[in-house]
Amino acid sequence: MSDAFRRLQERANVRFRSSALLRQAFTHTSYVNEQRGSRVEHNERLEFLGDAVLQLTVSEALYRMYPDRPEGELTRLRAGIVCEPSLVRFAEALDFGQVVLLGKGEEQTGGRTRPSLLADAFEAFVGALYLDQGLDEVRTFLDRHLFAHLPREGQAPLKDHKTELQERVQHLSLGPLDYRIVEERGPAHDREFVAVVHVGDKSLGQGVGRSKKEAEQQAASKALRYLREEGAQGFGNAKGT
Repeated sequence: MSDAFRRLQERANVRFRSSALLRQAFTHTSYVNEQRGSRVEHNERLEFLGDAVLQLTVSEALYRMYPDRPEGELTRLRAGIVCEPSLVRFAEALDFGQVVLLGKGEEQTGGRTRPSLLADAFEAFVGALYLDQGLDEVRTFLDRHLFAHLPREGQAPLKDHKTELQERVQHLSLGPLDYRIVEERGPAHDREFVAVVHVGDKSLGQGVGRSKKEAEQQAASKALRYLREEGAQGFGNAKGT
């Protein structure tokens, strides 16, 4: 196993029994396409499994953490955790982008930092960990790197990026808030959406996601980061990012 994967396991505080399964979790389709004739497997099936495991474990954690919250609120909380922008933050915190195996073209076009790729890698990692060591180890991993960052009952509730942005814009009296889907790309089975968030006539952030909602959440996250850094004073110079 390479030093990069050893360091990754140290950061995540896990130890895989199957190094092949760990490597597969970080193998992008673009890498496999350049390894013609080999038996290298990409991570899309692990991503599919990891998505389901995340839905279950996050649902279970929220159910236990917030015993007085109604079903609708728990659903919204879960959506804010398993959405692409959140998964990207968890993946970035563990430097997942540094170990992803990419094809040359994907590497050259910035795939290592592409939000959808990082979110997919996080899901694939969870799927691989589930197959390698079971649900209890997945819970332990998520306890350290995801659930520990959630507010407990009695603390301020979680807010998704769109809700937080709306409240920030209203507080600063910046004007009307609007999301626009400006591009749809990729085949039907692997569609990506590009969203831009406007406040008044200013573009504050651009996001990419596998659904329109995820793209809008990513755009809102970028806009929030801009407003945190610049505040209302820099609003007049806002640019899409």
